[in-house]
Amino acid sequence: MGDPPLILTAQLPADVQSWATALRTEHFPPERNYLAAHVTLFHALPGFCEGEAIQHMRQLASEFAPVEGRIAGVMSLGGGTAIRLESEGMLSLRAMLAEHFHGLLTEQDQGGKRLHVTVQNKVSGRQAKALQAELAPQVEPRDFAFRGLGLHRYLGGPWELVEDVNFRGRARA
Repeated sequence: MGDPPLILTAQLPADVQSWATALRTEHFPPERNYLAAHVTLFHALPGFCEGEAIQHMRQLASEFAPVEGRIAGVMSLGGGTAIRLESEGMLSLRAMLAEHFHGLLTEQDQGGKRLHVTVQNKVSGRQAKALQAELAPQVEPRDFAFRGLGLHRYLGGPWELVEDVNFRGRARA
């Protein structure tokens, strides 16, 4: 059966993390809400590459400074709602990671990436549109910096944190 897949995330700063988690707690269907707010970069790296993923994350964290990002508004997920994020730097780091793990990525992880934090999912389109209309005037654009990268093991719903590294280098992504 193999090792559980690994999920690689961009780590939000504490203030943005707590704000987004509160939104998620309020609006995500509770029977499926196992997680705090998160920004998924890769949904399913193979479990057997855990050591390699940790090593590569640590290398990037030692090389790069916290990565600039911006809360850009509300985003539709069809049957859900997300906070749209912008960050050329994080997309650049994601591209480096994608190149490193070339040949191991699922179809979902090979494509382009729209950075976001899901606050509601698997609801009717009507419910999603209502929440988007409610949140749109409340979600004001603001700058922040991603603090690092996280690696998690998927456990069929909940995730287990494997590694959490903070950016501490000098290079700008």
